[in-house]
Amino acid sequence: MKSVKEVATETKILERLENFSVCKQFAEVLFADKELQEMQEYANNVSIKRLGYNDHGPVHMRQVVINAIKMLKILNESGIKTSLEEEETGTFEDSLCAVVIAGLMHDLGMMTGRQGHEEMSVMLALPLIDRALEKIFGEDIHKRVIIKSLAVEAIIGHMSSRKIHSIEAGIILIADGCDMTKGRARIPLAIHNTPRAGDIHKYSANAITRVGIRHGENKPIKIDIEMSSEAGFFQIEEVLLTKVDASPAKQYIELYAGITGQESKRYL
Repeated sequence: MKSVKEVATETKILERLENFSVCKQFAEVLFADKELQEMQEYANNVSIKRLGYNDHGPVHMRQVVINAIKMLKILNESGIKTSLEEEETGTFEDSLCAVVIAGLMHDLGMMTGRQGHEEMSVMLALPLIDRALEKIFGEDIHKRVIIKSLAVEAIIGHMSSRKIHSIEAGIILIADGCDMTKGRARIPLAIHNTPRAGDIHKYSANAITRVGIRHGENKPIKIDIEMSSEAGFFQIEEVLLTKVDASPAKQYIELYAGITGQESKRYL
């Protein structure tokens, strides 16, 4: 059974895809994939219970999709083309399909552990990707190849340890970093009382109260982060900024962060 939060995030995703019927149908196919659901839940089990890390499961992966769709649509509304559009190999909707895949599958590798989980995510995701693409795109080999290739680039590049080149993969990189609010740390903080590796991520995420993604004043996308204490700066400076710096979409981002009631600091 899916949690209330999972269902709520799926509803938001489908609402944001309302004008993209093929991609919406594609997302519905992925949401209905029972094997993908089981893999997401087990990845979260390993992340939280075995390793003591934040949420890396179905809710996190869906939130990354929401973040990525928001950012891609802002770029589109600002007249900025995705890599598929710029290279004239695909449409904006094809790019959306790729980020939906990548968002929902980028942390599947956590099923086996943290180290090298992005490469493991690709290996585990490939059969699921092929199955879903064939169901929606049938004999359209071109669309299946470009969407799959882009999704794989985004999955393997989401830790900023590997060079990526597309706007779409760059958006997933940032969208992943933007899921940092205290909800991600709620369960790990409740069940782990003794010090463990990765604790700083939990305490830092627990200090983040709000992450806003909207049209910017100086650049197309504005990311605005509010926190309850200085602990949140670790999440921004050591996690999110690292991802933004490595992203091909960096030039389109302005980033602000601050403690509630104080003036925000502009990073980008």
